[in-house]
Amino acid sequence: MAGARREAGRLVGLPRATVLDLLIGAAVSIVVAAAITANVGGDRGRDVPAYLFAVGLGALVLLRRRAPATVLVVSAAGLVAYYVAGYPPVGLALPLAAALYSAAEAGQLRWAVLVGLGLLVVSTAFRAVQGASVAYLVGFELASSVAIMAAAVALGDGVRSRRLRRREQRWRLRQLERDHAREAARRVEEERLRIARDLHDVIAHHISVISLHAGVADEALDDDPVAARAALGHVRSATTQVVRELRTTLGLLRDPARAEPRQPVAGLARLDDLAAGARAAGLCVAVRRRGELSGLPAAVDSTAYRLVQEALTNALRHADASTVEIDVVRGPRAVAVAVRDDGRGQRGDAPRGYGLGGMRERTALLGGTVTAGNRPGGGFEVRAELPLGGTT
Repeated sequence: MAGARREAGRLVGLPRATVLDLLIGAAVSIVVAAAITANVGGDRGRDVPAYLFAVGLGALVLLRRRAPATVLVVSAAGLVAYYVAGYPPVGLALPLAAALYSAAEAGQLRWAVLVGLGLLVVSTAFRAVQGASVAYLVGFELASSVAIMAAAVALGDGVRSRRLRRREQRWRLRQLERDHAREAARRVEEERLRIARDLHDVIAHHISVISLHAGVADEALDDDPVAARAALGHVRSATTQVVRELRTTLGLLRDPARAEPRQPVAGLARLDDLAAGARAAGLCVAVRRRGELSGLPAAVDSTAYRLVQEALTNALRHADASTVEIDVVRGPRAVAVAVRDDGRGQRGDAPRGYGLGGMRERTALLGGTVTAGNRPGGGFEVRAELPLGGTT
């Protein structure tokens, strides 16, 4: 049936909805005209005004989408006038079925119910005054009219409800797509920030070591070639390490599936190597551990290592320090990290590099805290609490 309507619409060059309304209007006019032609009663016989009424009733259907309540009221009023004029009976429900359906489909359910009930009451009372059998009126005419009208109203309301459900489903689908897009953008941003933190932590530390050893080599090149060669060896080692880590990160950015196998994520197990590199750069580094540090959650282990790495980098680059103390303590609920140096501390409110922001971001992801500031007796101190619960 739907295919036939589409084909008819293509043939006449009209929209599908218009073709459907034309078909419904024609059906209404034909049904009413057939009842007029049957001429089963009424004071007046078949004449032109009666058939014009049939045509007009069908023509009103063409307006049902624009003004459904108006079409229903005008149709009902026209039907009452038709019967008052004494024309042959054409029924109540069938001539108004399309108008009732359209009003209910458009959300005018109250109008459909009130007009339908009002018309039934007026028609039944009028027929009873004319002497029709009450049993016949109630048992046949009223029952059949109520059934047809109720079916038309229920069908229209059902179609409207279905349309609203589909509209809501489409809205929810669009909302879900927007939520997915926002979630994807959020994850991309988080990954971008993570990569930025990793690159900063790795590059800043190794470049600081390279810079210090290059300075040592430059000063010792003429007077102490052995020390110069040792410093250049440290430069080569730090350069190799930073290039390796950069290659790994860039490989993951190009194609995670084809990237070279990554080294284990840096953790507190490499704390002594980190301290040794700082000692080679000229710092006196003391490391103290308390509690079992093996088996920490990976996120806590890596974050603690990066915090110490960033604090050592700041001590090398900014603090002009000679001694650094590192304390790592595992408690029942958190890992505490403290890094203290004897440098010149932070001057005024000047920020101590991008790395402190990265420290706070990393720690906040674990629900921890970071504090950093000058020590009362001179120097600078970084403290962090990294909760153990709920991390992976």
